[in-house]
Amino acid sequence: EFDLFVIWPPFSLKLPISLIFLSVLHSLPLSPVLLSALMNKHKPWIESSYHGIITENTDAVLLDPPLVALDKDAPVPYAGEICGFHVQGLSAPFEAVVLNRTSGEGRLRARGPIDCERQREFTFIIQAHDCGTGPKGHAKKRSHKAVVHVQVGDVNEFSPVFGQLEYHGSVTEGKVYDSILQVQASDQDCSPQYSQICNYQITSQDTAFAIDRNGNIRNTESLSFDKKSHYKIRVTAFDCGQKRATQDTVVHIHVKPICKPGWQGWSKLVDYEPGMGGKLLFPKMHLETCAGSVSWIRTTVELETSGAGRGCDRQSYSERSLQKLCGASSGSTDLLPAPSGVFNWTATLVTDGGRDSDLTYRFDGRQAAKIPDWVVPQNLTHQFTITTWMKHGPSPGQRAEKETLLCNSDKTEMNRHHYSLYVHNCRLVFLLRTDYTQTDSFRPAEFHWKLEQICDKEWHYYIISVDFPVVTLYVDGVTFDPYLVTDDWPIHSSQIDVQLTVGACWQGGEVSKAKFTQYFRGSLSGLTIRPGKIESQKIISCLQSCKEGLDITSPESLGQRIKFHLNPAQSLVVMEGEDLEQMNAALRKVSYINSRQFPTKGARHLRISTAVQCFGEDVCISVPDIEAVVMVMQPSEPRITISGAEHLTIPASDLALGLSLFRDLHIISTVIKSDGQTNTDHRSGAFKEITHNLDYCDIMVLGEELRAGLESLELHHSALSGKHLEYANSSTGMSIYGVDSISHYTEVIRQVRYQSRQAVDSVRTFRLTCSELNGRYISDQYTLQVNILHSEEAIEHVNHVMAPPKYMQIIHPTVIESNSYSSVVPAVATAVIVLCIAALLVALLSVYRLNQPENQEHIHKHPLPEKQADCDGSSLSITVNPLEVRQTIYMLKQHKTP
Repeated sequence: EFDLFVIWPPFSLKLPISLIFLSVLHSLPLSPVLLSALMNKHKPWIESSYHGIITENTDAVLLDPPLVALDKDAPVPYAGEICGFHVQGLSAPFEAVVLNRTSGEGRLRARGPIDCERQREFTFIIQAHDCGTGPKGHAKKRSHKAVVHVQVGDVNEFSPVFGQLEYHGSVTEGKVYDSILQVQASDQDCSPQYSQICNYQITSQDTAFAIDRNGNIRNTESLSFDKKSHYKIRVTAFDCGQKRATQDTVVHIHVKPICKPGWQGWSKLVDYEPGMGGKLLFPKMHLETCAGSVSWIRTTVELETSGAGRGCDRQSYSERSLQKLCGASSGSTDLLPAPSGVFNWTATLVTDGGRDSDLTYRFDGRQAAKIPDWVVPQNLTHQFTITTWMKHGPSPGQRAEKETLLCNSDKTEMNRHHYSLYVHNCRLVFLLRTDYTQTDSFRPAEFHWKLEQICDKEWHYYIISVDFPVVTLYVDGVTFDPYLVTDDWPIHSSQIDVQLTVGACWQGGEVSKAKFTQYFRGSLSGLTIRPGKIESQKIISCLQSCKEGLDITSPESLGQRIKFHLNPAQSLVVMEGEDLEQMNAALRKVSYINSRQFPTKGARHLRISTAVQCFGEDVCISVPDIEAVVMVMQPSEPRITISGAEHLTIPASDLALGLSLFRDLHIISTVIKSDGQTNTDHRSGAFKEITHNLDYCDIMVLGEELRAGLESLELHHSALSGKHLEYANSSTGMSIYGVDSISHYTEVIRQVRYQSRQAVDSVRTFRLTCSELNGRYISDQYTLQVNILHSEEAIEHVNHVMAPPKYMQIIHPTVIESNSYSSVVPAVATAVIVLCIAALLVALLSVYRLNQPENQEHIHKHPLPEKQADCDGSSLSITVNPLEVRQTIYMLKQHKTP
């Protein structure tokens, strides 16, 4: 590489040292080692930079250019050979190996698995070195440092994963969106090819949604909140290597209704349990105005109760009883009573509404009833009142026939109508023909009213108040004057009997066969006639008042900014105010209440209408009406039980003084406690005694009727003093009626006496039944058999003071009580037993003396005193027959105290 110059004296010549060495080498023999050392004068050579690629999870690196080292010392052994490559960098997980020392070819490889997700590329230094000057590698030479860049190739080993398992989005109904929401999935692979999501897909079938490559979900059609308010769809994702997500995501799409002004937070059905008092109807209700600014609001809540009884839930007592309860004067005659006892002319009529509502009768143009003559009110002159409930619809045909509600016509020979009430072409007409004895001039005879209520198929309360020649009509408490009054001549007086009918008119004369005509088509209830005018508007309001209605809880808390009005019938509430929140609070206080002890079950309809004004505008928004239903549940029905003696035995001679039939009568009313038990199953559950009123009790004579003048049922009028009770008597029995307590009924019935002046029958049987709510609840049938002794041999007792009287025999029925009741024996029973034992001893002594011959001729009869004939059966009674001692002793042994 360079020369050294040496001055060789004495020639003073300047010569290069290499020339001197060469000349020496050519003249001297040298060894191979010394020769190699003198020949390894070049470094290996490699490229200055390399680029490589390795696929993850493999060890082979593909380099560009290939790894090759060159040495100019070749073909000198060792010095011209490549022995290795050196990788510099502790973090580089690679190594290089020599494949051929002579050619210098090498290979780069990984020392372990390469994970692209951990590191995607590597940069490090590599050097090559030769083999030096011998086998032991002395005097090696290294190449320059080359830079190697290695990129890791990705493998699609991961599936896409969604960022959320569930997504939620919402849309407004009727609107189509470009994007409702976006779902996103990710992939853990390192390369863009395998780590990017190239496609999303909805896997649910038949949906109204679509998704794009970016995960944006849109609806393909407008949605309806009423049709479907919630959609649930499933979505999957694919990476660019078409690998699918292992788990789909669930997308919930909620459809929001378009903001419409209206009431929200109310229930369409409200259940009402009987006896719970008032129940709030709208406890969470509020008005949505859609951000509108309200300056004034009016809300009307209307209760429609046409499906319950006579237009609403009224007391189901007879009209006659209601008039007495409302304070009207007595003397009214009920023409449509519940069929019972002596009031049996309605038994053939068809009842309307069933046992759960008021007692009403349906007339279809074929039913009518004759009122017995003893029931027909007499002396109806210039003042009397007719009251009735009526439900009537339009009559078929253009020229409808007259439909008679009430008619008083000739029974035979002629067809004169003395007074009648009828409907003709949706007009109510009252006919009143006076007699010549009252007047002989042309007088008003027909009074006509034309009202919508007559044919609207709803229940209405009608009162015809006659103060001749003025006739006034009240419909639901409102007065109406006739639009037409026609005059006629009075009726000539005659001796022809008249017939009062309901549901049609009696045509008794001028026809080949007497028949009914002008039949009524509709429903009637509570038809009464009473002498005298109606007393006051207060009584009218009481007669038609509902027991159910709307109420406002704590009206004083509404404040002065809310004005409200509640109509007298409590079926309509009107509220007005300027503050929306106060109106919402006021409406939440509206409740339904039913004060009947046994209300009529069924639906009551509610309607809420609203008017709203905004600032500067007359009407800003329109709030639609809403409808709801109050469902009154089935009440616990009472079970009326009558108990007492089943048999009485009395001598016929004592019946002339009268026999108290029901001295030991007991009437109780119970209900089943609702503890998972049905109301109709009286065999299970616990009974609870309740207090309520009865409205009639019937004492029926079974078998032959009572013989006129010889037999009768008697009740002294003093027994009714201080009570709301009346009674009717006939040969078939006695009816005691009026709304009063069970205790008052029991007290009165105990005083009913049976008299027989000439008894020929040996047995008389009576049946007692009682009613609540005009036959809605009927007691069990209590039967009493009276055994009448016509002849009996008299017996004289030695000890007349202790002689046993001929007691009537009283046999008590076996009463099965509920498990929840205990039969308590009165303490008096013990004393009675002791007295009976004493009487038995006296009887035994008397028998002994009677059996002696000297006492046989002293036998005579002892009449039974009245007070003994009316022996109270509530205490233990024993029959003692001195002639049958053994049988009496046996009966005493068999009699056991409960």
